[in-house]
Amino acid sequence: MNAKDATVVWLVEDNRMLRQNLTSVIDSQRDMRCPISVGSVEEMLGSIEEGHAPDIVLMDLGLPGLSGIEGIRRLRSLVPAARAVVLTVHEERQNVFDAICAGASGYLLKPSNPDDVIDAIRQVRAGGAPINAYIAQKMLSMFAKMAPPLDPEHDYHLTTREREILELLVDGLSMQQIADRLHRSYHTIDNHLRNIYEKLHVHSRASAVAKAVKEHLI
Repeated sequence: MNAKDATVVWLVEDNRMLRQNLTSVIDSQRDMRCPISVGSVEEMLGSIEEGHAPDIVLMDLGLPGLSGIEGIRRLRSLVPAARAVVLTVHEERQNVFDAICAGASGYLLKPSNPDDVIDAIRQVRAGGAPINAYIAQKMLSMFAKMAPPLDPEHDYHLTTREREILELLVDGLSMQQIADRLHRSYHTIDNHLRNIYEKLHVHSRASAVAKAVKEHLI
């Protein structure tokens, strides 16, 4: 793969040894590279101010200075096309909730196998939302407790196919994986997804998933 076509991954991690190891693993892949590996959100923001931009950022949460959650917010504000994947030891529900609300596209726990981290990067690049299974269970439990009483008269008029796609979104499948599973084209799934967003009055995959779980739509 041409270097200019490789996924640009940045790493924000204050553990120097882990940072070096992950950088080496990422740079060893043919389809990605890690040109910027720093120990704080402030350093990441400095690189953005210098005109650099990532495709994906692996972000720790417990960082010196600005937190990783604030880092995700600022990344999404300054580089809207960039995606953030949390890589942290913090598994508390509030941290998970705050990270997802800030715009995280994935949530992994340390220690994670380097192969799992690389797979997560590829999933995000393909439109997926990789989440550690333990964290996913916490999220489902959290959203279930937030759910209001069901209103039988409230109906978003989702078709059977749209509900099926929404369920696969909640399961964490990317658009291409959904297309393969349902034997439909990527374009067809994209059109269904746009209709789902419009009917649910949301603008992102994360918001659609959160609403589906919170309101028991699947």
